[in-house]
Amino acid sequence: MDKTRRTFLQGISMLAASAIMTPSFGVGFESKKLKVSLVGTGIRGVGFWGRRLVKNYGNILEFVGLCDHNPGRLKYAQDYIGVQCPTFSNFEEMITKTRPDLVIVSTTDSTHHDFIIKGLEMGCDVITEKPLTTDEDKCEQILKAERASDKNLIVGFNYRWSPYATKVKELLMSGTIGEVSSVEFSWYLNTYHGASYFRRWHGQQNFSGSLWVHKATHHFDLINWWLDTEPDEVFAYGALEYYGSNGPFRGDNCRNCGFKAECDFHWDITKEPHLKKLYVDNEKYDGYIRDNCLFRKEIDIYDKMSAQVRYQNGVVLNYNLTTFSPYEGWKVAFNGTKGRIEAWLDLPYMDSKRVSQNELHQLEMQQDGDEELNFEPIIVHKLWQDYEQLEVPMTRKGHGGGDAKLHDQLFKNPGKTDPYNRTAGVRDGAMSILIGIAARKSIESGLPVKINDLTSLKPK
Repeated sequence: MDKTRRTFLQGISMLAASAIMTPSFGVGFESKKLKVSLVGTGIRGVGFWGRRLVKNYGNILEFVGLCDHNPGRLKYAQDYIGVQCPTFSNFEEMITKTRPDLVIVSTTDSTHHDFIIKGLEMGCDVITEKPLTTDEDKCEQILKAERASDKNLIVGFNYRWSPYATKVKELLMSGTIGEVSSVEFSWYLNTYHGASYFRRWHGQQNFSGSLWVHKATHHFDLINWWLDTEPDEVFAYGALEYYGSNGPFRGDNCRNCGFKAECDFHWDITKEPHLKKLYVDNEKYDGYIRDNCLFRKEIDIYDKMSAQVRYQNGVVLNYNLTTFSPYEGWKVAFNGTKGRIEAWLDLPYMDSKRVSQNELHQLEMQQDGDEELNFEPIIVHKLWQDYEQLEVPMTRKGHGGGDAKLHDQLFKNPGKTDPYNRTAGVRDGAMSILIGIAARKSIESGLPVKINDLTSLKPK
């Protein structure tokens, strides 16, 4: 266990222990709550890191401050999360006045480093939404700040906590297919979810680092964690061939576009009350348009991506990300010395539980309500034997059940031993983004890129 993860969990464990003591008959009484502040009140901040925490952990934590540059969004966030804490436009003022134990960062990706570093310097533990940051220079700044601080940094990788992903980890840890030699991993974003990245700030590399970083950080972190190793070298291809200036027509935004009838991607944000209140009603404060045209010329990220990654233990990963697929889902296969593991989720021709493609991402992001367990297959095929199909119980909501398990570990059971080592520290966050950063550099140069050349991190 690395220093960041160990000491962070110890610190949170002490706070949680003092926050609530529960007698054997199950009635608790409060003595001290974990003081939490949130910077960045977009959809991820107000939901996953806001309302959900208040609803499920309100007896052990309290929000002491919310921060955002948009005053309208701050007011809506306060109401939506369900808190009466002060709001701030200045981050340092918030920390100085409220003295939180923990800062949660869910701002635009390219600004994560500013709030992570300042939070550590001002004496707070920090949880950041993925990705850690967007380029190697900002990553190095974070690494230096974390080393100089006696506080700690956790990256919110929720996919690790899904029961399905954990089952894959368990199979690999137990040597089910021997030593892994290679991995095939493909992720498909459909024309609802995939398109959404190109409507938002994510479509510009200076804000998101491209989908190599913003989205693929999830996928690379899963592979790093599944294989229990770190990347060594990356070679990649990528291009922008579908969205951006490739489109047949464009408008100021989707809701006012003159091509509504012709454009298959037309989307009326005003028909979704939460998004309208969070974004549309507050455009006047900062000019941020949530339903931008997919074909605006300033889009400069890739929409097709393919990479080959060599790991320190010799494993080779072949990875593909598609952003305009007919369906949303993913599949992975591990080839080992004793066999092969195949896993997938939401491939329509492999799944009898049909879900509308425009609802898939909404269900994944949903935090409220209960859902009946589904059983999803994993194929284990050993050499010279017939294959075996395992059935893994999981839900669709909250990123396959991973959101709730991540939060429970961080806030409810922080001292609980996790045999799968799912809590991600700064090194995990760095290694996941460095693959995407290396992929960008490889596309630009036409050459493979060594991970060790990007930051001061050296092989373990």
